[in-house]
Amino acid sequence: MLYYLFEFIEKQFQFPGASLFQFLSFRASVAILLSLIFTLIYGKKIINYLRRKQIGETIRDLGLEGQAEKSGTPTMGGIIIILGTLIPVLLLTRLDNIYIQLLIVTTITMGSIGLIDDYLKIFKKDKEGLKGKFKVIGQLLLGVFVGSVLYFHPAVTVKQEIVGFEITATTAIQEVFSAEKKSTLTTIPMLKGNEFDYADLLTWISPKLSTYAWIIFIPIVVFIVIAVSNGANLTDGIDGLAAGSSAIMVIALGVFAWVSGNLIFSKYLNIMYIPNVGEVVVFIAALMGSLIGFLWYNTYPASVFMGDTGSLTIGAIIAVIAIIVRKELLIPLLCGIFLIENVSVIMQVGYFKYTKKKTGIGRRIFKMSPLHHHYQKLGYHESKIVARFWIIGILLAVLSIVTLKIR
Repeated sequence: MLYYLFEFIEKQFQFPGASLFQFLSFRASVAILLSLIFTLIYGKKIINYLRRKQIGETIRDLGLEGQAEKSGTPTMGGIIIILGTLIPVLLLTRLDNIYIQLLIVTTITMGSIGLIDDYLKIFKKDKEGLKGKFKVIGQLLLGVFVGSVLYFHPAVTVKQEIVGFEITATTAIQEVFSAEKKSTLTTIPMLKGNEFDYADLLTWISPKLSTYAWIIFIPIVVFIVIAVSNGANLTDGIDGLAAGSSAIMVIALGVFAWVSGNLIFSKYLNIMYIPNVGEVVVFIAALMGSLIGFLWYNTYPASVFMGDTGSLTIGAIIAVIAIIVRKELLIPLLCGIFLIENVSVIMQVGYFKYTKKKTGIGRRIFKMSPLHHHYQKLGYHESKIVARFWIIGILLAVLSIVTLKIR
């Protein structure tokens, strides 16, 4: 909204400073500040409101140290993150940008699913909350929507570098890239060529099948949205772990969005240029600010939990941004924390069922899953677990960014 207001002021009155809103870096900086201010000031008011309404977490007895003290801590804190993200986004971004529209829909959709889940747990005293199948259906529908928009919408395009083109002093940088085109290209990290087209999975049979690439692309998008969203949900088990880990991932995605949406950086790094994706940087900045602001209240001992309202939403947003910037194949590395949490649960449940079927007695690989609870059982304080997971997350984020130059 402010973007369009100051654009009008600049055109009509040439008011000093109004042109600043045309700069992506300025709007991203303001977005961080606004989201931080909102979460720090109004976050406390929201927490007090949740406490007055007795919207507190019911803690299951898992036999973990310090667990009893957390009972009654306000939950649904994901509302703080969602509002802290959407308010700067609505004020500072170009709302006609398809990627921004897609991220707003993702935020509202997954936020609503998480809110319903938390509502059933707290007010209806249903420990299971929203049934798992309904969560998956919601994630599936969102994934289909995101995949369909990214595949069929005419504004979702890429530009590839023209190989062998010689740049002279008078050559415009735009000429280094091909014309905008619809494509299912994505980035393969650390491999020569660095690009893969999902359509190739069909065109080896017949080139005519390229028009049916959506049959491959959309299910992949659905899988990624479900996997990352649930990974974030599983990671949200101890104070500050999900919010801090997500903030690290979001910063790395911000770098990807910045360089992919900039002609000069795209040329230098020899990566595909994605028109209009730079606007996503403002959304990422707002999300990063709200996550950091939320951490002020979520670090040990937490004053509020994000609940499924926050964790499901954050995971879905991270997945969609990764797909938008064509870095979804980096998710196992960038979102390694979410991955190991997911895998630890799958291994634990699978091994337990297998041994019970074979021997009649179910055995476990870990003392408890997800993985962070395993370390709690080993006697590590949750602050130490969170700090070490953050360190691993930073390492994975740096490695992900480094892949931009590794071939």
